[in-house]
Amino acid sequence: MRIALYQPDIPQNTGTILRLCACLGIEAHIIAPAGFPTSDRAFRRAGMDYLDAVALVRHSSWEAFATWRRAQGVRLLLFTTAATLSYLDYRYRADDVLLFGRESAGVPAEVHAAAEARLRIPIRPGLRSLNVAVAAAMAAGEALRQTAAEH
Repeated sequence: MRIALYQPDIPQNTGTILRLCACLGIEAHIIAPAGFPTSDRAFRRAGMDYLDAVALVRHSSWEAFATWRRAQGVRLLLFTTAATLSYLDYRYRADDVLLFGRESAGVPAEVHAAAEARLRIPIRPGLRSLNVAVAAAMAAGEALRQTAAEH
């Protein structure tokens, strides 16, 4: 299982997601450019000492990530408020990449088009979205629950 962050722009959220990945044994991918330097104090503080325990892969651009993904032959699952399919109704595989967009802007159309599935975490009508770190934890929990026998 992998979590990928598309051009993250809030260091605290990224640090929290990297901590999640370290604790759950999930490989983390950051697709540049990020909206902050990864040496940023808030990023290090949010990730605490867990940043040294996470398997972190950095990609210099969307194109570099897409090339890596094609070479690996893994599915890309985009979590987005624009989706109609609930993340609870999807069948995950242990090698899936769970992709989360920028907190401020999501992902562009080309990224939407590249995903094998677009998944939504259902929330109450009239509310915009969950915090990306909360969404990543929910998605990872369900994907790991479903794939536990595959590990």
